[in-house]
Amino acid sequence: MKFSRRAESIAPFLAMEFGKRAAALEAQGHHVVKLSLGEPDFGAPPAVLQALQQAADGALPYTSALGLPALRAAIAGFYLSAHGVHVDASRVIVTAGASAALLLVTAALVDPGDEVIVGDPSYPCNRRFLDGFGADVRLVPTDASTRFQLDLAAVKSHWTDRTRGLMVATPSNPTGTSVPPAELAALCEWARSRGAWRLVDEIYLDLSDADAQGQPPRTVLSFDPDAVVINSFSKYFGMTGWRLGWCIVPEAMVPVMERLAQNYYICPSTPAQHAALACFTPASLAVCEARRAEFGERRRLVLDGLARIGLPVPVPPDGAFYVYFDVRGTGLDAMRFCERALDEAHVALTPGGDFGECGADAHVRLSYAASRAELAEGIGRLGRFVAGLGAQAV
Repeated sequence: MKFSRRAESIAPFLAMEFGKRAAALEAQGHHVVKLSLGEPDFGAPPAVLQALQQAADGALPYTSALGLPALRAAIAGFYLSAHGVHVDASRVIVTAGASAALLLVTAALVDPGDEVIVGDPSYPCNRRFLDGFGADVRLVPTDASTRFQLDLAAVKSHWTDRTRGLMVATPSNPTGTSVPPAELAALCEWARSRGAWRLVDEIYLDLSDADAQGQPPRTVLSFDPDAVVINSFSKYFGMTGWRLGWCIVPEAMVPVMERLAQNYYICPSTPAQHAALACFTPASLAVCEARRAEFGERRRLVLDGLARIGLPVPVPPDGAFYVYFDVRGTGLDAMRFCERALDEAHVALTPGGDFGECGADAHVRLSYAASRAELAEGIGRLGRFVAGLGAQAV
């Protein structure tokens, strides 16, 4: 059987591959501290679980391809209450996870040969969707000086006559760092003035820190209402396996997205949509805010622990639940570090090669979505592992 060039060219998602290896070790009876996947350990808020049980008792027909009208309205209301931005519910598209939102958006916007600017490092699956529809993905190297994020100077220097779009993730996976609002506004204005679309991944937005004035994180829609925004129920609401997300698109794009959704997957999961309505109750939002605060405590535990064992974090995160640490001092590259940490210390991590090319061999992503007890155990194991590497060098 001959497979497509698209299928043959796609690389494995290393976070998932290390997850598989961790599961195999667990099947052999080992306790593996799993810090490789961005999966909150909390699960959905209690009211959402109750709503799912109630939904399961009734008929569950297809919904509109765009999602339940009540859920679209609830998401729009969340932008107003949480971010002070009015979004018409007609522009909200409920999708089968953020991945399906990316599928629809790239299908709607990308023609073969279109150049799209993406930062390096960045979440690999984002650019896989672009590649899949024939985009020429232009990875722009970033480093600690720009918080591992695109800035206007980098975008200007890599812009060409073929550039048709700009993709930004803030906060970012793998670094947990965000683009300062003024810088993001400048990036969007540069792209907009040149007729290019702006796709902003805000999956981790509501897990961001407040600003210096105590104000909540700003969505890109507060200064670029025509940007395309991707978001998800997976992270802030803890609903990873529910496969439910959303995007917000310009009004003119809605019928295009509807046709694509009808043909690609009919509609998002009906029970998941009905249950997700309970995400936006005061009780559920209070639960999610408490969990966001807990992630802040976990971040402090991890940053202090990594500093103590000699694994530096070049830029502390201000959102999501990841740290991106430097392994050059260990004498191992990132892939070898992760392989040996899993095999010898039974700690699962993700090598930087998953996220791009720039500095990939020097950096490893750690997800602090696990419990404090697991994080403390993982840091302790890594400390002994790193100390052992030093002893071997001597």
